[in-house]
Amino acid sequence: MRLRELCKDMRYRLMQGNDDVEVSDIIYDSRKVKPAAAFVCIAGAVTDGHKFIPDAVEKGVSVIVAERPEETVAVPEDVTVIRVESARRALAIMSAAYFGHPAEKLVTIGVTGTKGKTTTTYIIKDVLEHAGKKTGLIGTIAAIIGDETVPSCNTTPESYEIHKLMARMVEKGCQYMVMEVSSQGLKLDRTAGINFDYGVFTNLSPDHIGPAEHADFDEYLRCKSMLFRQCGIGIFNVDDKYAGRMMEGHTCSVVTFSASGEKEADLKGHDVEFLNEGGRLGMSFSTSGSMDSRARINIPGMFSVYNALATMAVCKSIGIADDMILAGLDHVQVAGRVEPVPVSADFSMIIDYAHNEVSTRSVLETLRQYGPSRLIALYGCGGNRSKLRRYDIGEVTGQLADLSILTMDNPRFEQVKDINDDIKVGLAKSGGKYVEIEDRKEAIAYAITHARVGDMIVLLGKGHEDYVEIRGVKHHFSEKEAIWEIVGDIKADRYHMEDDGIRFF
Repeated sequence: MRLRELCKDMRYRLMQGNDDVEVSDIIYDSRKVKPAAAFVCIAGAVTDGHKFIPDAVEKGVSVIVAERPEETVAVPEDVTVIRVESARRALAIMSAAYFGHPAEKLVTIGVTGTKGKTTTTYIIKDVLEHAGKKTGLIGTIAAIIGDETVPSCNTTPESYEIHKLMARMVEKGCQYMVMEVSSQGLKLDRTAGINFDYGVFTNLSPDHIGPAEHADFDEYLRCKSMLFRQCGIGIFNVDDKYAGRMMEGHTCSVVTFSASGEKEADLKGHDVEFLNEGGRLGMSFSTSGSMDSRARINIPGMFSVYNALATMAVCKSIGIADDMILAGLDHVQVAGRVEPVPVSADFSMIIDYAHNEVSTRSVLETLRQYGPSRLIALYGCGGNRSKLRRYDIGEVTGQLADLSILTMDNPRFEQVKDINDDIKVGLAKSGGKYVEIEDRKEAIAYAITHARVGDMIVLLGKGHEDYVEIRGVKHHFSEKEAIWEIVGDIKADRYHMEDDGIRFF
């Protein structure tokens, strides 16, 4: 494709060469430079692409896209140089053109907020697919294109990857695309050039504040709100105290949902029930407004009601029939997000990705609402990460769990014992009881074999992950596989239950 065609939707200044040159690909990582490619000089948090211009020229690029012309004075005359105000925005717009503007061939749904993005995107995807709409997904866990799963590095990938993934979705026959849209993705123009059909706001609380992310909460909020200036219909949780500020300056039509009973909204949830049916947890609720129904979702917690309402508002706006929406919700399950593993009618097992104080508190408070005989939390903390996080998680589990089972998470280059010693500082502060079993599978076996009727056992920190990282090496480890292997060993009398009356499915 010619450079002029790639750049037709953006402003640029031709510094040397000509914009009729043919471009083989668009590259922003100098290690991946190809002959005749356009090299976009992105200034990142760690390094600056302008430093690699000589290397890119040596490897045969045909175009340099730069923000600072003084960095290009030594570029040979046979290489075209264009100047742009924002290289990141240029990358997004050029990538959209390079891949044939795939967003325009899909119904696009962007979900932003502090909590609930991952779960809500999966719920929307599952409900749409239950209604017969082939749907791709881009998010924290992975990108999903039909039966193809691509592991994710960022919540919102770089713009080039986003458009490449969407092009694959179009090629695979997807009609819809749902994506987690992070504050960083918006701030860094990773979603620039995508006019989302629908934007969803889940909730907002302080997060991602720091030198490498957002200067303060106001900037974090402003970046989140950018989604509602690049979507057609904005769907807002008006129960969140920041909903009004998120709507400031919006250019979209507005649809609202609420479950508080106090706010006016287009879709209202009420008469909420917490379901515990033989160790299987979920929620049931009625709706009024744009949908008059009784809905059910097999994910526990009040936040699941909000995620379901967001999904209902999106799908109703799209035109999905009420009965298909309700049937889809009833079949939803999100890997590693308050995910039940049904092993026994006598106690519950749940896997969740919670790995900081806020998410851990949220999960434990949610499970407390089901009135367990005991709430048992099995967890560790990541190595080479903040000690403060460990203290906080220890303190909150000490407050809310009846027993903590300290074990391995991803120790990386630290010793598990040292990590757990930090957690115990927080446990001591809140007076929490604990046992310590370093091997995670053995810790899970202890939790199951010591289960009592009415217990809830929650495995925290791994969620969807299927590995344990030790000294730079990722070793395969699936909590679900471990659970079923242990249950099989119990049935074969290789493990023995403390309570012989516990029954397994």
